[in-house]
This record gives sequence, C-alpha cells and structure tokens, in this order.
Amino acid sequence: MNAQDSEFEISLIRDDLLFRLQRRFGLIPEHGLGLIRRAIFFSLLAWLPVAAWAVYNGRALPGTVNEPLLQHFGIHVRFLLALPLLIIGEGGVHRMTTRLIPYFHTSGLIRKEQREAFREVLRGIVQLRNSSLPWIVIAALIVAWLGFQPPSQDKHELVWANIGEPTRFDVGFGGWWLDHVAQPIFLALLCAWLWRLILLFLLLKRIAALDLQIVPTHSDRAGGLGFLQRLPKAFSLFAFALSAVLASRLAHDVIYHGVHVMSLKLEVLVFLILLMMLFLTPLIVFIPKLVAAKRQALLDYGALVGEHGRLVHRRWILGESLEDPSLLEAQEIGPVADAVSLYETVANMRAAPIGKTAILAVVLPAAIPILALFAIEIPIKEMLLKILGALA
Repeated sequence: MNAQDSEFEISLIRDDLLFRLQRRFGLIPEHGLGLIRRAIFFSLLAWLPVAAWAVYNGRALPGTVNEPLLQHFGIHVRFLLALPLLIIGEGGVHRMTTRLIPYFHTSGLIRKEQREAFREVLRGIVQLRNSSLPWIVIAALIVAWLGFQPPSQDKHELVWANIGEPTRFDVGFGGWWLDHVAQPIFLALLCAWLWRLILLFLLLKRIAALDLQIVPTHSDRAGGLGFLQRLPKAFSLFAFALSAVLASRLAHDVIYHGVHVMSLKLEVLVFLILLMMLFLTPLIVFIPKLVAAKRQALLDYGALVGEHGRLVHRRWILGESLEDPSLLEAQEIGPVADAVSLYETVANMRAAPIGKTAILAVVLPAAIPILALFAIEIPIKEMLLKILGALA
C-alpha cells in the first residue's frame, strides 16, 4: 500500500472511548492493541472470583451441591472462551478494515473527483467511532439490564451459589460477582461488537452512495466489489463466540435436564439464520448500485454484441465490404466468442458482493459448537453423513 492509499485507512477499534479508557489504565500499550494481555485480564477478572468462591465454599465440584458450578458449562465457556475471543477478534477487525477500505481507492472504484467525498465519509465514521454517546447508551442499557433482570432465584445458572435457607435465596459473593461484575463485562464487549457492526454498515452505506466506478464485466462477478467478501472473516471469532455460548448453555440442559438435542433443531436453525443476517447485512447496501449497473450493462453490452454479430454476418456470410470494420478489429473485444463472453459475464453478475467465501466465514465457525452440541447424542460420523447427504 502506497502513501496515498494509507490516508484512506480506517480502524473501527482504535481510539474509541473503550479503547481510550483501557489505554489510560495501561491495558493497551502506546503501539498495538494489547490483545493477549486484555484477553487474559478480563477473562480472569470475570471468572476467577466466581470459581475461587465456589471452591472455597464447596460449590464447585459434584457431590457437594445439586448442579455445582462445574456443571454449568455456559459460565465457563462465556468467560474462559467467548470473552477472550471477543477481545482477540478485535485484531482481525482492525487489520481487515485498515486493509480493505483503502482498496476502494486502489482499485479505481473511487473516481478522482470523488476522492474528497470519500475522505469526508471516512472522517464522519471516525467522528462517530470516537464519540462518547454510543458508549453512554451502552452503559445505560447494561445498568437497565441489571435493574430489570429477573430475581436471582429465577436464574437457573445461579442455583449452585445459593447459600440461603430453603425459603430464602441468597447467592453469596460468587453469585453476586457473576451477576453484577462478570456478566456486565461480557455484555459490554458484546455491545461493543454490535456497535462496530453498525459502524461498518454506516461506512459501507455511505461509500455505496458515492458515484462508484462499477465494472460489470469484472471477473469477481460483483462489479469489482468482490474483495468485500473477505470482510465477514473479521467477524468469524465473534460468530464462534456467540455460538459457543449458546451451545454450552443448551449442552447443560441436554446432559442434566433430559432435553433431547433434536428438539433444539429449530432454535439452532433460527440462531444460524439470524447470525448470517447480522454479519452479511453490511454488504447488502451495495445491492441497489450493483443491480442498476447490471441492468444498464445488459442493455449496453447486448447492443454491443448485437452490432458485433451483425458486422460478422455482413462480412462473412453476405460477403459485403464494411465501411467501418473497427469494431471487428478491436483487440479488447476479440472474436465473436469473446464478445459473447462479455455479455455472459454481465449476465452472471451478482446483486451483492456475497458469495461462498462470505457465507462460510460466518457459518463454519458458528457450526463448530453446534456440531459439538449435537454430538452429545448423535455420533459424529452419522451426523456428518447426514450433512453431506443434504448437501449432495
């Protein structure tokens, strides 16, 4: 990337309010993102006090209380796996956006006269990213969640922490920490990812509003926007983390409460569909632009191929002498077969920069925990054969 392209770099991570606060407290170094140190710190901050209290009070292992902490897989997966992945995944989002967004300029999609408008779009998103208001809203939502959540006795995840009498529910320090410290940390990170998805949607929507130089005959079948298929890869760890949290909660019900995995098919299917919609929505903002470009290109290239065919017919079938054979002699068009292939390329143009790469970047990581959940009752070999049979 040259110096001119580097001015169009943008990160959805660096310098937002959460980033600045973590840097102020020394969790993020001056250079870099401090991903590993933050992942370890917040994971232990959320989980370790809960686990230590449970062990000290004999509520961690089987044989001491009904459904000890160890059996609540959702708690361990949420704070020892999903939470660190939400932090480590920030690196992927940072690298992907700083690499792909400048490519709008590098590839020539941004017209020369639109460069200042492109800069203005980036400046607007940076201003939104650095604003404190979204984080104030996120904090307010978390506080509201703490205030309006169901009573502790109605939360199955806290049954291991009850130290009260049979008629009085008291979760003790471990349950309180889980409910009022660990869970808000996880929710804050979750909301941060959702806010970054909104930022990405707004960024691409504003870019789509520019007068882009779409190339209908581009080999990526997306008018030159095919590189955006790589964007969902930045959210693969997020998809895996969400899926792991859901699967671990359901696994507890399957193993300890007699729920059959096949009864969860609809719930899992809806989850996967919503997940795909969530991560692919930023790419659909280009649909109007690509559809309009394809519609016009079909007319333009249809006329071109038609005129090319008529000239070939006149010269080689009717034996006429052409006054202007330049279209037949144009090297960039070539023979009849090449001219027809131009039209076919336009006809095969997709309505959105979404293909297998983008879909698999979301579905595969999300499917891994789900497969592990179903493997509790269904042998892996049998399950894979069913999946392959459905795809065949």
